[in-house]
Amino acid sequence: MSLSKESPLPSWGYAVAGATGAVLANAAVYPLDIIKTKLQVQVKRKPSDKDEPLHPDEENYSSTIDAVRKIFDKSGIKGLYTGMPGALLGVASTNFAYFYWYTLVRTFYMTRTGTKHPSTALELSLGAVAGALAQLFTIPVAVITTRQQTRPASAEPLGLVATGQEVIMEDGISGLWRGLKASLVLVVNPAITYGCYQRLKEIMFKGQDRLSPGEAFLLGAMSKSLATLTTQPLIVAKVGLQSRPPPAANRKKFNSFIEVMSFIIEKEGPLGLFKGIGPQLVKGLLVQGVLMMTKERMELIFILLFRWIRKMNGERLARKAGALVKVV
Repeated sequence: MSLSKESPLPSWGYAVAGATGAVLANAAVYPLDIIKTKLQVQVKRKPSDKDEPLHPDEENYSSTIDAVRKIFDKSGIKGLYTGMPGALLGVASTNFAYFYWYTLVRTFYMTRTGTKHPSTALELSLGAVAGALAQLFTIPVAVITTRQQTRPASAEPLGLVATGQEVIMEDGISGLWRGLKASLVLVVNPAITYGCYQRLKEIMFKGQDRLSPGEAFLLGAMSKSLATLTTQPLIVAKVGLQSRPPPAANRKKFNSFIEVMSFIIEKEGPLGLFKGIGPQLVKGLLVQGVLMMTKERMELIFILLFRWIRKMNGERLARKAGALVKVV
């Protein structure tokens, strides 16, 4: 395990720190994840449709508060945590893979080129490469979690494995990678997030190696808000691809995120592409803020741990060398 001055941690150290922060942050605000997903998959009813009865599997929420109340009335508090184990597994695996590949790709590039301060465009490109690699390995968990979260309240809840089996029965093994193209396009979201984070860090806190928890939270929240506003239509389209088709689509499966976006615009207008933006922004702001705050602390803990290990190894080698000298 070799640690350079430029990279005080190995890639897996940054990956564990990022995954830990992501799991803690997402666990804290998980009900918001359920709400924003349900708001994004529903087809808003037009005023002329208000008197028509709802389809048995159709759920309609007028706001975030209305969604919380209706979910709680139907399923109790557990309804707000449906699919949480799978979601946290997905969060952990995605963030571990992202931070691992991001650190690896960034360190490799900077070492080969001698670049010390990559430009914003380069940070975005490196983040996009890392995000694409992470998505290839982790999207099945995201598909299963979305299915769990959007399962009708009247249907029997299924576990992670059973939901995965259901997806395979309906769409084949390739169904676990449903929405991959949209996910690959959406790598611009973490790329924008971490690109903005790095750039804002250099601008606002130039010369600081470590940020305070409050500073890290502020930068994380700002960068995630910018990324979410930019990519919300793609986020809505991806959720639509990975969930069951809404009753308004007559059970026709969507084949591309362009098809989902066209359907939403036809039924709800262009603003429909931004549905669920409220809880999405709040969730993103809190999650990214807590994630970066926790990640900074975890990285510091790992750096101190590795320094201690190196110190102990050095002292052990010194003792062995001293013992050899005495024998000679």
